Amino acid sequence: MKSLPPGDSASCPDEDAYQPEALKVQVGGNHYKNFAIQPVEFIEKNDLSFLEGCIIKRVCRHDAKAGAEDLRKAIHELQLLIELRYGEKP
Repeated sequence: MKSLPPGDSASCPDEDAYQPEALKVQVGGNHYKNFAIQPVEFIEKNDLSFLEGCIIKRVCRHDAKAGAEDLRKAIHELQLLIELRYGEKP
């Protein structure tokens, strides 16, 4: 569930309508702003871990930012997740 800014519940009774101001700004490009839901929103709403969040953002942005390098980084992060969470060698 999203947190509303303190004192904002009266002016914004529908939590789902609230959009943090910080989502309107992107430093260093616009590769996330073109999505219907930004990766950070998905990551936060689903309580994903750091590595899971990194994987999501890299897969979402690879076409618009670093291409194959982003996908290689996502693969590496998946390998880390497999080893750290499940104790298996990928």
